[in-house]
Amino acid sequence: MAQSSIEWTEMTWNPTTGCTKVSQGCKFCYAEIMSKRLQAMGVEKYKDNFKIRTHEDALETPYTWKKSKVVFVNSMSDLFHEKVPLEFIKKVFRVMNENPQHVFQVLTKRAERLNELHKELKWTHNIWMGVSVEEQKVENRIDFLRKTNARVKFLSLEPLIGPLPNMDLDNIDWVIVGGESGHNPRPMDADWVLDIQEQCKNSDVAFFFKQWGGKNKKKNGRILNGRTYDEMPEIELQHSV
Repeated sequence: MAQSSIEWTEMTWNPTTGCTKVSQGCKFCYAEIMSKRLQAMGVEKYKDNFKIRTHEDALETPYTWKKSKVVFVNSMSDLFHEKVPLEFIKKVFRVMNENPQHVFQVLTKRAERLNELHKELKWTHNIWMGVSVEEQKVENRIDFLRKTNARVKFLSLEPLIGPLPNMDLDNIDWVIVGGESGHNPRPMDADWVLDIQEQCKNSDVAFFFKQWGGKNKKKNGRILNGRTYDEMPEIELQHSV
């Protein structure tokens, strides 16, 4: 686990690592770049670079946290990757089920597999399930997400590389928007962001603007309409079982 600089979470927890590209949002994958750095630093967890690996020892970590946390699960992987066995996914869910004092945010681009497996998983109140939607070509991921029994369902529209007009936000609780960053980022049009914000307002969905992105994302910041937008769903916590 590690403290996170990601604006919409507190920390990251990676019981799996590694991934493969599935759509245009993966083109400049931050996790892949970071994995190479960690491998070069000799970190054992990344000895195979970006190949899919499961880490049984990491399953114990959430039991050791003394205070309630908001946790992004698998910032360095995709829990629903086809090479992550169902039995291991169930183990990860069991850990989340048994730690109701924490909020676990799971994000996938593999919404089809999420749809295939969701009935075999136990969706306790503290598991927030999200899908990444970077452009209209993959907007059907939202429909797969909607079918799950997750207490909170969210969209990560990052990197936003095209407009997403007229999204069906029925049964969606939270939308995060962010532009691409890095050496050669694809631009994000402000009109796309404003349109999404209006859709969220009309559908009573929490709106979180993460960043404009660009080559210098810190300089470009995250101000929209003269202010920041940090809306989130209400967090429900319970004592550990």
